[in-house]
Amino acid sequence: MTNRKIAALETRKKLLEAGKRIICKKGLDNTAVEEITEAAGVSKGTFYTYFRRKEDIVFELSRQVFGEFLENAKQAEGGFLAKLTDYMVNFSGYIEQGGVKLAQGWVKSVVAPAPEGENSDREKLSSDLADAEALIRFGIGNGLLKEGAPAEKLAHTLTDLLYGQMLCWSMSDGDYSLKARTQEFCDAYLMGMFQDWMVSKEDV
Repeated sequence: MTNRKIAALETRKKLLEAGKRIICKKGLDNTAVEEITEAAGVSKGTFYTYFRRKEDIVFELSRQVFGEFLENAKQAEGGFLAKLTDYMVNFSGYIEQGGVKLAQGWVKSVVAPAPEGENSDREKLSSDLADAEALIRFGIGNGLLKEGAPAEKLAHTLTDLLYGQMLCWSMSDGDYSLKARTQEFCDAYLMGMFQDWMVSKEDV
């Protein structure tokens, strides 16, 4: 990799870090591109070399680590429900760590119609659905779930739950711990959802 490419990656990283810090504190609507570039130590024009608009910062941050959660869950100790709990709790924990302002900005940017010629971040939903289904198929492939388990249907249900929890948490302005709420859900309801598809109780 050339020095120029290394410098470009470093600049992009600075913009992302500055954007996350400011948006988490002030919210997306109250954050100006100039604030992000000033905090990153670059010119305003530099911002548009890497991003089209400030919403892209939120989209990028929402994608960064969720693939890692899937891989970590596959390696987590315990049976399938322990692996699924690991994935769901870390999913919610990362959102909570980013702060309610960042979550609210992301939800608004995804739900609101995108300006003409621009895309919203609806690809994130597809990515999360694919990750949830991949984890369920991992359970099937490794003998933790029965062959007939409806992976796609279960993945949609789990993703609906995660997104619904995030939306409710955003609407509450972060009045409670999203991570803890997700842990409570997993402890109380995952067995009921998956008991018909478990190979044995040892896989919990």
